[in-house]
Amino acid sequence: MTLAPETTDLKVQLRLADGWFTVCDLDRLVPGRGVAALLPDGSQVALFRDRSGTLYGIDNRDPFSGAAVLSRGLTGTHQDRPFVASPLLKQRFDLVSGECLDDASVRVTAYEVRAG
Repeated sequence: MTLAPETTDLKVQLRLADGWFTVCDLDRLVPGRGVAALLPDGSQVALFRDRSGTLYGIDNRDPFSGAAVLSRGLTGTHQDRPFVASPLLKQRFDLVSGECLDDASVRVTAYEVRAG
């Protein structure tokens, strides 16, 4: 059986310093997979949507390697905290706070995300 692709007019938006910034269509986010997007200042954000529809946004740059790869990491949960594991060195980053679950002294920027 083939399901029809989701169709929606909803947009994924991030809260930046000067207001909400529209990033992409909501249907671009497949649950369990990340998407990288370019922000107006030239930095990148890694966007995620979990199976319940909750949206997350963190900096795409892995602070341990310097590579912009977090959007390609594996998602999961640890003690009810959603995370993404870097595809390079496997450190896990909390998708809500940006804190590294493997080294509390390291964090990435976490963004408020909405579908509007």
